[in-house]
Amino acid sequence: MGCLLKGGGGLYARLRIGAVLLAAGEGVRMGGVAKSLIRLQGVPLINRQLIALSGAGVDEVVVVTGHARDAVEAQVQSFPVTLAYNPDYTSGQQSSVRVGLGALSGNFDAVFIVLADQPLIGAADLTELIAAFKKRPSGHVLVPVVNGQRGNPIVLDATARADILASGTNMGCRHLIERQPELVCVHETLNTRFITDLDTQEDLQRLAERTGWKLELPSEAVTP
Repeated sequence: MGCLLKGGGGLYARLRIGAVLLAAGEGVRMGGVAKSLIRLQGVPLINRQLIALSGAGVDEVVVVTGHARDAVEAQVQSFPVTLAYNPDYTSGQQSSVRVGLGALSGNFDAVFIVLADQPLIGAADLTELIAAFKKRPSGHVLVPVVNGQRGNPIVLDATARADILASGTNMGCRHLIERQPELVCVHETLNTRFITDLDTQEDLQRLAERTGWKLELPSEAVTP
């Protein structure tokens, strides 16, 4: 039994796909704002990511929380996701990746590592990555690259997931392509949504000016 993915280039076996959605960061460059709770056109970014993952046919999603845990968990309570708290979230993103991968149940052919602060990612973008992952000639990690710039989300195969859990290998490292090219399949694309994220309030302003969309910080102060 196969499924025909739009833009996928043919008939492929159905993959079992998981996703780790990282929403634990402190948002230091954003002034301590929980970036996953920023609203774009009235919809929190974390909700947008979950809607995109559902639309792309992802089988299971783990949301990793840390900073502003209560507020983030309250925001996603209506979604059928697994919540995983990372008590060590201040140590960096890789610890959250490991927590999320460990919380996924069962085996998966592919796992997305998704950042909550990418406002433009939709189901079609994730489907593009799934199709590229299926067609990759080699490598355990699929990385989108736009005009030479590394993007996100990335996609791990089962081997990469196991390596991270067993040894703490940083498959999300920005220098992975240069340091361990044998592990990586680069997906060259012109899709700039893969390199659009929100790190600072200036990023919010630039995106609002470019798109005409309304971006709002969380309405209340959110504390750890």
